[in-house]
Amino acid sequence: MLDVERRGPIAIVTLNRPEAMNALSKALRLALHDAMMALDADPDVSVVILTGAGDRAFTAGLDLKELGGNASAMGAANDQDARSNPVRAVERCRKPVIGAINGVAITGGFELALACDVLIASETARFADTHARVGIMPGWGLSQKLSRLIGPYRAKELSLSGNFLDARAAADWGLVNRVTAPSDLLPTALKLAEDMASIPVETLAFYKSLIDDGYARSYGEALALEHERSSAHNREVTPEKVEARRRQVMDRGRSQ
Repeated sequence: MLDVERRGPIAIVTLNRPEAMNALSKALRLALHDAMMALDADPDVSVVILTGAGDRAFTAGLDLKELGGNASAMGAANDQDARSNPVRAVERCRKPVIGAINGVAITGGFELALACDVLIASETARFADTHARVGIMPGWGLSQKLSRLIGPYRAKELSLSGNFLDARAAADWGLVNRVTAPSDLLPTALKLAEDMASIPVETLAFYKSLIDDGYARSYGEALALEHERSSAHNREVTPEKVEARRRQVMDRGRSQ
């Protein structure tokens, strides 16, 4: 149902229900929460890659068959508990999460993709918000996050039509970082994860939170937040530490 593979400081988390297009059943959502919290707490893990099994789907979103048989389960679409809300589970991970989008990311699956910090998409990836088509409203942040990422006009085009957006168009719109051939998806995500993992994990977590917390505020408030946090952080940095990091940067530049 959920696989976790470790490659040094990188963890690959795979939604593994390919027969159901990796639909987010209650059990899978709980397993994702437990895995993300364990990886967040693991000092030997620096970066997480999140992907789906097979080549059809990253995830098709909430398991509608499961929901259809249980009216009370519809509350999952608005649940804010990270044990059942996969977006909250991913967002609670302080380390960078790279989404390797291998197929369709539909509705709740679209929301889960947007919870990642970086998106690498296969050429077969497609995104769709079908909330309106199935008669429900998003409760995991899509209606607000998508418009902030690609603008309100494009967000309305997707959400009010339910149409698919292919990988190339998603890249053109700034929704994904880059597009790869299917066979290159995981290697590309791993290479980026390796680059990130060469930075101390506490630095990664600090900088990620600085970006995310600032993004949730007005521009002026975000600048004040940066000043407050960076001033406190930089007071603890010694000249010796800066020189050691500078040499590492120079050595890395020479090797590339």
